Amino acid sequence: MRLKGEMVIELADSGTGQVETVRETNMITDAVNNILGMDPMGIYLKASGEYDSALLWNGTLLPICPNMIDGILLFPSALEEKADHIYEQGRNLPVAYASNNVNSGSDVARGSLNQTESKKLDNGYKFVWEFTPSQGNGNIASVALTSALGGQNGFGSEAGDASTFLLLKKVDISSIEKARQMVLFEAVEVDFEKNLLYSITFGDASVTIRLPVFEVGLNEKLDDTTYTVLEEQTLTTGTFTFLGDYTRYGEFMDGHDGYWYGFSNEPNSYGDGEMVWIRISKKDYSFTEGKWTLTKAKLAEVGSRNKSGTYPERCVKCCVRNGYLYVPSYDKKGVYKINVLNSADVTLIPLGFTSKMKSLGDDGSCEVYMTLLGDMIIAGDFQITVDDRVIKTQGSSRVAPAATPLFQYKNFVFMWGGSYGKAHRCAYLLTPYLASINNLSSAVVKNTDKTMKITYTLTEQTG
Repeated sequence: MRLKGEMVIELADSGTGQVETVRETNMITDAVNNILGMDPMGIYLKASGEYDSALLWNGTLLPICPNMIDGILLFPSALEEKADHIYEQGRNLPVAYASNNVNSGSDVARGSLNQTESKKLDNGYKFVWEFTPSQGNGNIASVALTSALGGQNGFGSEAGDASTFLLLKKVDISSIEKARQMVLFEAVEVDFEKNLLYSITFGDASVTIRLPVFEVGLNEKLDDTTYTVLEEQTLTTGTFTFLGDYTRYGEFMDGHDGYWYGFSNEPNSYGDGEMVWIRISKKDYSFTEGKWTLTKAKLAEVGSRNKSGTYPERCVKCCVRNGYLYVPSYDKKGVYKINVLNSADVTLIPLGFTSKMKSLGDDGSCEVYMTLLGDMIIAGDFQITVDDRVIKTQGSSRVAPAATPLFQYKNFVFMWGGSYGKAHRCAYLLTPYLASINNLSSAVVKNTDKTMKITYTLTEQTG
C-alpha cells in the first residue's frame, strides 16, 4: 500500500482576520507496517491460555483510518526524515496534539477534531483538526500523523497519561513454578533480534535464557513455559550485596553501554546516602564493585526483592540513562542523578511538586515506579526528558502490575509481572508513534491571537 499525504495549515488572526496558509506533503514511516507486519512473541496468535486477554482489532486499530491513524502531533523542531524514525523524544516533544474527538477538557496543548468536515474518501481519509486561540501555542516546525490514542496526550500530560499504552496481549504465566517465574521477573535486558532475555538475581547469578520472539523452535510454546536456560554465571563479590534483612534492597539495570549495573541502598531520611554498587561486563562477566557515600543525599531505595514470601516480588524505583543512575529522593520532591563512574557528580533534580511516587501500574506484590523508554524516563506521575526537564503527568494506572522495566522493540513494549499469585507477560502498543513525517519549509508560530485549522488528506496511490 502506497500512501500520499497532503496538509494545509491555516492560521487566522482573531483581530485582523488575516489568514496565513501553509501547504506541505509528507513521507510515510514504517509505523503502521510494523503493527500489521510484525508479530513478536506471537502476540497476535491465540497460542496461550484460555484466560489470556487479547485486543479486538476492529474498532480499536481497524480500519487504519480512523484508528491506527486518527491523531496529529505538532513539533517545535524538524523531524529526521527516515522511514524507521517512528518515535520522537529528546528535546523535541510535541507542543500540540489532537485526537479523534473534541477536547472539552483543560489541556491547552490539545485541539479538537472537526467531526463534520473529517470524513472517509473513496481512496483515503480527510482529517480536519482545529485549535482555539488558547490551544496548541508555540513554534511549529514539523507535523506527524499518529494514532487516535497517541493524539490524546502524547507521552503523557496532567490531563491524562494512560492513552500512551494500548494492551495488545496479556499472557497468564501463573502456572510456571515460582523459581522460573522469578527468572522472568528479574529480567534486565531483552535482545529481541537474538531471542534472548538476560536476568540477574541478588544471589549474584546471571542467567541467559532463550525466548521465542521471531523464531519458534521445534519444542517451544508461546506462553513462556518452555523457555530454555542457555547460560548461567555466578559472580562472587566482596563488597556488593543486597542490603537489608527481611526486605532486600537493590536493583540491577541495563546501562545500555556494554555493562549491567547493580545498586543497593537502604532508604535514609537524614544524613548521607550510602550505596554499594557493581558494574558487570556483558562481554565476559568481569566486574568492578565499590561503595559510595553521597553527601547529604536523602535517598529512597533503588528497589527491593522478597524471595521468602509466597509470591515472587520485585519493586523497581530507579533507572539508568546515559551513564547516570536516577533514584527518587526520600521526601518524594525530587530525583537524584548520580554519575555511575564518578559519585562526586550528583545532582538533585527538583520535581516542583511532591510526587505520589506510585507505580506505573496497579499496586501489588510487583511494582515499577520508574522506567526508561527511548531516552525518556517515565515515572508514576512525572517524566524526565533527556535534558532533565520534568513534566508532571496525571499519574493514572497505565499498565498491569509490572516486575520488570518496560522493554521496547519498535512499536511494541513488553514486560513481565504479577501480583499475589497472578503472573503475566504483557505486550503493549506505544501509541504516540509517527505514522508520517511532514517538515514545514518554514516554521510557523501559533499564539493566543490566532486560531489554527489543519486539513490533512491521506490517500492510497495506485500504480
